[in-house]
Amino acid sequence: MDWLSAVSRLRETRTPGVLVTVAAVRGHAPRDAGAKMVVSADATWGTVGGGNLEEVAIERARALGAAPEMVTVTLSDKAPYEHGVQCCGGEVTLLLEPLTVVPSVAVFGIGHVGLELARILARHDLDLHLVDSRADQLTETRLAPVLADAVARVQVHDVPVLPELVLTTLPAGTHVLVMTHDHAEDAALCDAALRTPALGSIGLIGSAAKWARFERKLLDEGHSPADVSRITTPIGIEGIEGKEPAVIAVGVAAALLREVSRSATPAPRRSPAPGRRPPRG
Repeated sequence: MDWLSAVSRLRETRTPGVLVTVAAVRGHAPRDAGAKMVVSADATWGTVGGGNLEEVAIERARALGAAPEMVTVTLSDKAPYEHGVQCCGGEVTLLLEPLTVVPSVAVFGIGHVGLELARILARHDLDLHLVDSRADQLTETRLAPVLADAVARVQVHDVPVLPELVLTTLPAGTHVLVMTHDHAEDAALCDAALRTPALGSIGLIGSAAKWARFERKLLDEGHSPADVSRITTPIGIEGIEGKEPAVIAVGVAAALLREVSRSATPAPRRSPAPGRRPPRG
């Protein structure tokens, strides 16, 4: 598999990784500038030259944090090495770029506000799930103008019965927004969300009176006060006035993207083997 296909696979499987690029070469080196490889926690694709150079790249990649990094390796028998001598005589600078798992967001209810929210969120690098129990809200005619230039990878879930079952299919860490047309459906989704392990934030649209009823119901159904407090309502940021769908959606999107930023997942690290010294370069 080439590096580009590897990047696509990591995105599809929501697996973190690092893209390693030969950024510059001085003198002789096994690969020219522009050569690339992809590194995950337990696999690699492509090559930047093999030998000590590549092993240093892999170790640095697996220790990489959230920020890109430049690594320079001298290919000389007089230079420090960890994984065998490479005496090509040149010097290689590598650019390491994290391929983080993109955030996942699920919007339940693609009515007036949900549609405007989808319009905003689709312009961000997300896995975006749009869920509704009403097929007429998810038609191509309705969604196509909103998603025509989407950056997000969008999945549409048309679930006329028990939309809360979608919760069990979402990736770990998915941020959930509940804003359906039916308060009974909202209540079922809140109950199911609290019973679904590993979700991210849970937001509910509605008034204080609505939440008072929901809170009592959730407590009566056996959820602890701590669990119930995981639900944020009202959603959105303070200071944005207006009840038009587009106005509400702006506030909700701003609050959600702030939460997404706070919980962003960096590329995971794999610890060096016991007794192995840190890579040099």
